[in-house]
Amino acid sequence: MNASDDRRPVHPEHPARRRSMVVCGVIGVAVMAAVDEIVFHQILGWHHFYDRSTSSVGLLSDGLLHTGELLALIAGLFLYADLRRARALAPAHGWSGFFLGLGLFQLFDGIVDHKLLRLHQIRYGVDIAPYDWAWNLCGLGLLLIGVLLGIRAARPARAGAKA
Repeated sequence: MNASDDRRPVHPEHPARRRSMVVCGVIGVAVMAAVDEIVFHQILGWHHFYDRSTSSVGLLSDGLLHTGELLALIAGLFLYADLRRARALAPAHGWSGFFLGLGLFQLFDGIVDHKLLRLHQIRYGVDIAPYDWAWNLCGLGLLLIGVLLGIRAARPARAGAKA
């Protein structure tokens, strides 16, 4: 087995890198879903998750999004606690996964939900092009941060494996 295999028993000197990235990625997706739902759906009231029906259906869709986001956050935090308990957390990989999760949610929402499925737009009654560009570029920026953190996190692992 190689040093990055997450299936073997974990020891403090062999953290679960891939699992740390995935678990923190789930947390990142849930956090960005929460930010979207709280800021844009509730505080600003710009849209509902599903805006192609009545406002009651839109409110129901927001509740379902909120339920899914909370379930993902709770599951992610339980899995995170399990990594910590087993002393298997790889913090650098976890941060990479967290930012990848933030960016993946944002880009998925901006491209798939907004443009392909047309579930909702960011805002109505205005030119949405600047909003779309800002939304997707922020998501791309978060994704890029996650990729760069992942590359940086992998360097010590490769250097340690060669020694």
